[in-house]
Amino acid sequence: MNLAEVRKALEIAVAAIDGKARTGQIEMAEAVANALIDQHHLMVQAGTGTGKSLAYLVPAIVSGKKTLIATATLALQRQLVERDLPKIVPALEKELGREITYGIYKGVGNYVCLQKLNSDEPDPDGELVLEISSLGKDAQRLRSWAETPGVTGDRDEAPDVDRRVWAASSVSGRECVGADICNFGAKCFAANAKAKAINSDIVVSNHTLLALEVVESHPILPERDVVILDEAHEFMDRTTQAVTEELTAPRVARAAAMARKYKAISNKLVDSFTHASDDFADAMDAYAEFMRGDLEISRKLDALPTELEGAVRRVRETADAIVKFLQADDDIIDTTELAERARVKGAVNEVNVTAQKMLRGKDGQVLWYEPTFKTLYLAPLSVSDVLRDNMLRQTPVIATSATLKVGSGFDAMAKQIGFIVGSEPDEEPEAATIDPANVQMLDVGSPFDFAQQGMLYLPKHLPEPGRDGIAPEVLEHLGELIDAAGGRTLALFSSWRAVEAADVHLRKVLAERPIRIITQKRGDAVAPLVEKFASDETSVLLGTMTLWQGVDVPGASCTLVAIDRIPFPRPDDPVMSARSAEVDAAGGSGFMSISLPRAALLLAQGTGRLIRSIDDRGVVAILDSRIVNKRYGSALLNSIPPLWRTSDGEVVRESLKRLSQSIGSAE
Repeated sequence: MNLAEVRKALEIAVAAIDGKARTGQIEMAEAVANALIDQHHLMVQAGTGTGKSLAYLVPAIVSGKKTLIATATLALQRQLVERDLPKIVPALEKELGREITYGIYKGVGNYVCLQKLNSDEPDPDGELVLEISSLGKDAQRLRSWAETPGVTGDRDEAPDVDRRVWAASSVSGRECVGADICNFGAKCFAANAKAKAINSDIVVSNHTLLALEVVESHPILPERDVVILDEAHEFMDRTTQAVTEELTAPRVARAAAMARKYKAISNKLVDSFTHASDDFADAMDAYAEFMRGDLEISRKLDALPTELEGAVRRVRETADAIVKFLQADDDIIDTTELAERARVKGAVNEVNVTAQKMLRGKDGQVLWYEPTFKTLYLAPLSVSDVLRDNMLRQTPVIATSATLKVGSGFDAMAKQIGFIVGSEPDEEPEAATIDPANVQMLDVGSPFDFAQQGMLYLPKHLPEPGRDGIAPEVLEHLGELIDAAGGRTLALFSSWRAVEAADVHLRKVLAERPIRIITQKRGDAVAPLVEKFASDETSVLLGTMTLWQGVDVPGASCTLVAIDRIPFPRPDDPVMSARSAEVDAAGGSGFMSISLPRAALLLAQGTGRLIRSIDDRGVVAILDSRIVNKRYGSALLNSIPPLWRTSDGEVVRESLKRLSQSIGSAE
């Protein structure tokens, strides 16, 4: 592979999607090619509109190396496998003179389990579906679809069914007996998808599966020569989420119910586990009430409190006894019973292992209790060291996103992923490994002219955010801006409380205007909300953190993006506060090292919702005066697109009015 070959292949790929060559895209493709040739790492910030997917796909394909692409979401997986690759692969096969294969690799739980679907004895998940008549039709639709010749069993292609129906028709990786043993193994949807992916040149997976493999040092994904992290700014958080342990009363109760249905386990063992489950549920309820009664109690725990420790220990001991019994019971020949035992063992052992970890505890972990959901959590304080050892030393890693820089540099994000930067000490890399310090950092910019296309409004006069929720002055100002824009607003808030307050205020002050207000509710799926917003040019979408990223609404439906406050981590966030405290204890600044970079990346993502195409125009309004009145504000401003800046509200309102009028006259 040489750069001339990559440039030619990129031209062909761009033509295949009816696109246009972009300077930043070419620069990025060449940088990716050099990283693959020289076996070094690459961090590349590619702004919206660059076409970064092709910029990493093309050199990876030309190189002939087995490539793993890890995306942040299943939606991004589908974009690559269903849109980008099908268009460019035929053209590149002709150019390169060889077959190019690709596949998608998801967790087992994303596929219908035929063994579970055809089991004569439903487990507790299946019994719940049988008990609720409204779920019966969903269950039948899913079964009919799964039995249709040629279907993939993939949840993304399945009929839309209630989540409880899906749970009754699928298994986790821990509960799967394995295709080699299962009597449905030859037809197994997950196994067939896995087999296709293993033999593919390009494997598209997600951050979660890669994180689990890296952190647990257990092979899950196919072997590869290179790893590409798309939306790399999310990888550390996704990794932390993937390996965070959770213990809840419903999870323990489900495991106990599964154990009781499996008749091979003695009644004595099952009774003990069931009693432990009931005691644990009572203890979790009582501790939640205790915390609600004293709001000063921290969610973060140094160790399991005495109110919970005994109950968790009994759960662990009784679950462990059942796991040991199942491990000793190895005389089973019937494949159906083997599958049932695997599901029971997986569910019980998951509880056993999680309880054990919470009892043991150790440095480098954060333990906390969430009273709202009555859940115990255990998360690693940092994952950068394990990412460095188990990923960055193994293969070249291409980390790309539209937002990787904090302020003017890559260092903050590079350290989170595990790269060695500056004078950071490290052991000498072993022979035949990749050096985590050998990383190129590149910003290829964006094809958009942000200063000409958009305005950044930074009002200095608004009160600073406080503990009492969003200020009335901010709500009033937001209403005036939306009125001037004629709707067409994506309003992003840092809390549900602020969303709800804005909803009440705006419905009152905009009642006489033909503006539709769409408000995100807890648990709402993002896609339908965005679809409603995009289809109505005079609508307003109010939402919280899930809307700060991934919302892509180019055109007249979004000419104003309003942000209520700088998205610093909540003071009571156990993981972020523990990370900050660790930095402070070492003599650094937790605020500058942890809180500020986090806020900068989210702010960059939020402001990036405005300009999504070369024709987009509009205003980003950050209604938090600290961004101009505090010294750290410059670092935040340097992290977001270089829009034309002003603090003059009248100029902004007049601009929004003119833009609204021009859109109306063009229709």
